[in-house]
Amino acid sequence: MAGRAYCGMRPRFAVPALVVLFLALPARPAGAQDAEGWRFGISVGGVSTLGLVMERVGDWGSVEVLLGTWAFRDISLSTVYKHTIGGGDFRGVVGLGLWTVLAFPVDERTGVALVARAPVGFQWELQDDQFLGAELGFSRALAIRRTDPEDDTPPAQRIVPLPGASYRWLR
Repeated sequence: MAGRAYCGMRPRFAVPALVVLFLALPARPAGAQDAEGWRFGISVGGVSTLGLVMERVGDWGSVEVLLGTWAFRDISLSTVYKHTIGGGDFRGVVGLGLWTVLAFPVDERTGVALVARAPVGFQWELQDDQFLGAELGFSRALAIRRTDPEDDTPPAQRIVPLPGASYRWLR
């Protein structure tokens, strides 16, 4: 391990351990809670090039459902539980969830991937009902069915960071 710092934790366990730590943190003070309701919006990057977001917000956290596409020949669906950290207009956000991608190539079978997802980022409350967010989603493939029936290569074991941004409004 020459030339590398050793923190006592294997790299592949570092991100899940940090997510669990952040999820265990208490929520913001009661006076700084968001109003309960539904947020709707658009996203770019992350689990899709372009996506539509629906999020249920409560004092317990939020559940986000994102439906998007990479190139209009696929469907990307992500469901994530998110926890907000801190108070004020600028807050940290961590989450944990699953992401499924269906690819529909011409003349091949449908490809399917199931991916674990742990987004870490922030949200900024621009006004009382408008939010701007950015995140880095740490993703790891759990299962995959490739479009080529002869290809039975197992999913990669590495964690892939995917940056994304979103704009949402509270209804």
